[in-house]
Amino acid sequence: MRGAKGFTLIELMITVVVVGILAAIAYPSYLTYMTKARRSEAQQLMFAISARQAQYILDARAYTGTLDDEGLNITREGWSCVDAACSNAYYAITVVPNNAATPPSYLITGTPSGQQADDGTMTLSSDGSKTRGSHVGW
Repeated sequence: MRGAKGFTLIELMITVVVVGILAAIAYPSYLTYMTKARRSEAQQLMFAISARQAQYILDARAYTGTLDDEGLNITREGWSCVDAACSNAYYAITVVPNNAATPPSYLITGTPSGQQADDGTMTLSSDGSKTRGSHVGW
């Protein structure tokens, strides 16, 4: 046995246990980080839609519910915008204008799906009020 080199089974088992403990601590933090990042991406799109609505009402004297080329022309990488909705694997963003009201208004809704389903529906109204789930603000 002289001259044998390598790791013993005990050393290998200790290494596996240490890596397992580190993974058990890091993975939930990673999932929380990804949830917040996806939520932030949806919020940015909702703010972009709100800014475009402010420009659109100056030209058309009404808000629009159309997000594609015929309306606000919203384009974002990773998002598919058709008619009144933009969506990706985690959120569906919709706009509902209310031009019959005085003054005209709109409501932008971000509905989570997939891995984000427990995140709570977000809304952004034309007066700037925001909600997420049953909580005021984001």
